[in-house]
Amino acid sequence: MKGLKILRPVPCCVCLLLTAVAGQAEEYVLPPAGHDLIGLPEQTVARFEDTLPDIARRYGLGFEEISAANPGLDPWLPGEGKPVVLPTQHLLPRVRREGIVINLPEQRLYYFPRPVPGREPVVISHPISVGQMDWETPLGATTVVSKRRKPVWYPPESIRRQHAEEGRPLPAAVPPGPDNPLGEYAMRLGIPSGAYLIHGTNRPVGVGMQITHGCIRMYPENIESLFERVPVGTRVTILNEPVQTGWVNGVLYLEVHPPMSPALDTAQHVGEHTVGLTGLTRMLVEATRERPVRINWPLAERTLLEARGVPVAVSLPGITPR
Repeated sequence: MKGLKILRPVPCCVCLLLTAVAGQAEEYVLPPAGHDLIGLPEQTVARFEDTLPDIARRYGLGFEEISAANPGLDPWLPGEGKPVVLPTQHLLPRVRREGIVINLPEQRLYYFPRPVPGREPVVISHPISVGQMDWETPLGATTVVSKRRKPVWYPPESIRRQHAEEGRPLPAAVPPGPDNPLGEYAMRLGIPSGAYLIHGTNRPVGVGMQITHGCIRMYPENIESLFERVPVGTRVTILNEPVQTGWVNGVLYLEVHPPMSPALDTAQHVGEHTVGLTGLTRMLVEATRERPVRINWPLAERTLLEARGVPVAVSLPGITPR
């Protein structure tokens, strides 16, 4: 990929991270089956003029994921010299590694392009915005059915009615340009219940928030890169999994994100509506059924309650149960 550079070598089962300048695609060598962690833990230092949205876009992150990783840090004025945790390490969703996979609570998209003969398979990851309460992004499997450069936005009647009630009437069609919320690129999904898109935005500061009308919104530079690589017909899988487990080198990791809105969050809950200790126990027991390790339960419980979106190694090193 043009402009890519190697950051540094990493242990063989974590995978190599390739990245471009800030805001461009994050590309990782795809780890083998049974190894689920990509990326590296990173940290930076805020400058006087920085906001967390500034830093998030600079490092290919979304607003809510960088905020969750830095509890107590003022998102609009973190302060000169303040350390900022960069949640640049991720557990891959535990589904078939094919096409586009979107995990809504994570507010992150993964693209698994078809391997090129003679090259290592890769996965590309981007932050996204997803549907707000009452406009949830639907779950399930679909495909990319069409692609459009400089799309015209045709606001659904429900959105036009909402805007009219708020004193912000919308036209029947919004042409390409700076006022078009779809940005420069859009890919339509084959979801029969509505016009759902993966698209850019004219307001990139909102990427990584639960604020759309059901579409998947991306940074302008990210959708441009993805648009060029994703063919029509690509499989798209949309998940709602705030609690994830995964393995690397025999170590079990746990990653927890804040839940989606109550209407959508039917499978798992964290925070005040948590899976609870029973649910957490069930998940970890299932994860270790064929790969037995001992669990650091206090750490696992704290990871669940904090929901910082950062993978945490929750198995005890070098110890297996008797």
